[in-house]
Amino acid sequence: MTFDQLSAILKTKKVGIAGCGGLGSNCAVALARVGIGTLVVADFDVVARSNLNRQYYFLDQVGLKKVLALAANILRIDPQVNLICHDTRLTSENIPSIFAGCDIIVEAFDLAGQKEMIIETILSEMPLTPLVVGLGMAGWGMNDTVHCRRIDNLYICGDEISEISPDLPPIAPRVGMVASMQANVVLEILLNSEMTKI
Repeated sequence: MTFDQLSAILKTKKVGIAGCGGLGSNCAVALARVGIGTLVVADFDVVARSNLNRQYYFLDQVGLKKVLALAANILRIDPQVNLICHDTRLTSENIPSIFAGCDIIVEAFDLAGQKEMIIETILSEMPLTPLVVGLGMAGWGMNDTVHCRRIDNLYICGDEISEISPDLPPIAPRVGMVASMQANVVLEILLNSEMTKI
């Protein structure tokens, strides 16, 4: 399949990004670069200087809402991406409506409690929608520990072990690896599903 052929398929797809931090911003950019038609991005936070070591933002965007800064960056890459931005804190109550109609949802939260909440919400309220989560990306090195594991419609990307701490911070290389793996899993699901229709 040529790049033009796969872009033609991806142009018809809608992907939700839950969180616009290190995982979400980098995954969204990777998906925009390959031609995803619609991205639904949701986050309530603002860009901080401390985010710049791993998130797809720039120094002059510090203080801006993440969803708006990410939208501006994506539109510089591909102005044809349809962006639906939600400047809001995601909860079990609003997730089903915000991500309604998405072919896939990417979980990109920082905190374990938030990750657990979205997994439980999607599995109970949107069980047919694939969910791609990031779990375990702190620190550096350890390349051979990063993997993808599937449990039905749940795809887990990361090492599933390393927890963020002052001595094991999240930084660009491993966060970027997991974000790119999430984007690659999204492509695999979407393109394989189209191939089975042929």
